[in-house]
Amino acid sequence: MTTSPTSPDLADALAAGTVVLDGGMSNQLESAGHDLSDELWSARLLAERPEAIAEAHLAYFLAGADVAITASYQATFEGFARRGTGHDEAARLLALSVDLARTAARRAGAAGVERPLWVAASAGPYGAMLADGSEYRGRYGLSVDELERFHRPRIEALAAAGPDVLALETVPDADEGAALLRAVQGLGVPAWLSYTVDGVHTRAGQPLEQAFALAAGVDEVIAVGVNCCAPKDAGPAVEIAARVTGKPVVVYPNSGEAWDAGARAWTGRTRFGTGQVKTWRDAGARLIGGCCRVGPEAIASIRQALDAA
Repeated sequence: MTTSPTSPDLADALAAGTVVLDGGMSNQLESAGHDLSDELWSARLLAERPEAIAEAHLAYFLAGADVAITASYQATFEGFARRGTGHDEAARLLALSVDLARTAARRAGAAGVERPLWVAASAGPYGAMLADGSEYRGRYGLSVDELERFHRPRIEALAAAGPDVLALETVPDADEGAALLRAVQGLGVPAWLSYTVDGVHTRAGQPLEQAFALAAGVDEVIAVGVNCCAPKDAGPAVEIAARVTGKPVVVYPNSGEAWDAGARAWTGRTRFGTGQVKTWRDAGARLIGGCCRVGPEAIASIRQALDAA
């Protein structure tokens, strides 16, 4: 595994305490004035405005995040190909996503941040490539073997770029979780597996006990949990993940607003608060942050809450 020179192994850090994740990449980029309305979402800026991505990572590091999740959630060979980007260039952009997070970590160090900083390479679900909201439904009509064949090339490209951990995130379906777990084995890079959930079920309807159990015996997996879900669903999921797997738990919910895939807009009000952070930590969460619509101010509040606790 490749870590930054001053950073201990992330798995050791999780054994020793709690690590703060960043927040939503897209909302940070949008707040800086970038249009993310096309199918590649934030991944488009890997080619067009990479400096903007580095600046977004830096904002989260300065706010108190220990881990930057790369802008590769929506970045796939298939998605880039639809925009006329060839395989070699797509592989370069995937590697660039890791390099930009490393650049931000170096800048944070130069700005006076002295704590260890890590880079998590994001691998989003198959539905993210479709860009039709199906990552919130799952059940794509593909077998586990077919999903593994989709995910493996991208995950291998991300692993080759040397992240500290692979973030297998926003997974709506236990079948896709199984495919992703197959794809990371033998790569020599640890991973976390994070489902998007509805209550105590995956978005595809499987019980979380069943979904989390898939990762219990996988040595590459250093944390299991949930992201891109309602804050109210995070607490029960953390408890189940810790009980079923015995592994550290990762949790980074949305703000509580709802995504309208047809209108490509968020609706409702924010329900994310730092009052839940101690509860999640006490239940076994060791990687805590935010996902969509959770910005640097909220991450700073999480940092303060954990430091105070």
